[in-house]
Amino acid sequence: MAQTFTAGPELRRQFAAADRRGHFRALLLILPLLLFVLVTFAAPVVLLLTRAVYDPGIARTLPGTVAALRGWDGKDTPGETVYAALVKDFKKVSEDNTAAFVGKRLNYEIPAVRSKVIASVTKAAEMTAPPYKEQMIGADKIWGDRLIWVKIKRAGEPFTDFYVLRSLDLERTVDGNIAPVVKSQAVYVTVLKRTFYISTLVTLITLVLAYPVAFMLAHAPQRLSNILLIFILIPFWTSLLVRTTAWFVLLQDNGPINDLIQFLNLADAPLKLIFSRFGTVTAMVHIQLPFTLLPIYGVMKGISPSYMRAARSLGGGPFYSFARVYLPLTLPGIGAGCLLTFILSLGYYITPALVGGAADQMVSGVIASAMNQENNWGKASALSAILLLATMVLFFVYNRLVGIDKVKLG
Repeated sequence: MAQTFTAGPELRRQFAAADRRGHFRALLLILPLLLFVLVTFAAPVVLLLTRAVYDPGIARTLPGTVAALRGWDGKDTPGETVYAALVKDFKKVSEDNTAAFVGKRLNYEIPAVRSKVIASVTKAAEMTAPPYKEQMIGADKIWGDRLIWVKIKRAGEPFTDFYVLRSLDLERTVDGNIAPVVKSQAVYVTVLKRTFYISTLVTLITLVLAYPVAFMLAHAPQRLSNILLIFILIPFWTSLLVRTTAWFVLLQDNGPINDLIQFLNLADAPLKLIFSRFGTVTAMVHIQLPFTLLPIYGVMKGISPSYMRAARSLGGGPFYSFARVYLPLTLPGIGAGCLLTFILSLGYYITPALVGGAADQMVSGVIASAMNQENNWGKASALSAILLLATMVLFFVYNRLVGIDKVKLG
């Protein structure tokens, strides 16, 4: 009779210990890379995104005022106690030279209030005795307006939805309701729509151009396909800035393309190719084309020619067989290439800045301006969070429809 052997408890413990040692060694091998990614990428991204909802600046610079406003019902201007706390805080602000920061932060909430706040800080530093309410309102009428006190109270909370709402062209009214901002300040939704539109357009154009080229590469003789693949990969050998600068030269009014158009008598005057939507899309398509092509090519290389022969032998015509057999098999490559191109296009900054016009700047340009020129990290973080959320949604949809495990890049 056949004997059945079962592992004893001691043998199972040895197997489990060996398995743990294997996992531990694997962890040690990837630990340097993991730490590098966490320190140089994950941690800075998390810290940046927290700025979208966390802003303790006013609470730190005006602690007495924020504390006094917690008992204010918000229905009318606050009492003398709050004004006294404000004067005390303003004197400390004057000593610390942080009036510009307070004015800038409140200017986010109420346009054109920065200079008034800075002037009020100077006047408050000279006040020596109460009543402070009349003196502050005399210094500037804005301190008699309920609006600024509501804004100070909200800005005094460490966690805020102000930046996220503003990134969607929304704001909280004096009564706390969410409403659209005035039309003159509603710019971010337009920029976001433009960004998604340009990214979608670039993705579709690259798909139309990349699919037939990938098909040709997948079915060409090996030697020829290798040579053509080298030409496709050549752009990766040059930097993004160099390729964008090359398009800047080509698309100028007196550039080679306009010279050729006028030489062929196709136009009497130079066409507006540079600083336009055409220039932005053209340069982005050229840069993104390999990112769309390579995943499609990788999937096509794995499709056996016998599938199409079988479809033809069963009576299917060329177009019917292609549409019902070949095209569905290439969907994972199409999805991966389009997803990669769309996500990369969302974050374009250099190309729209160099070859695009003022009406073609994308959200990455607004983020860069918020950080480098305005020093408004809250706005930059909120816009970045919206882009990250859009990327995560696209990734989730692709994973549900196609499956991320089917991605092939070559």
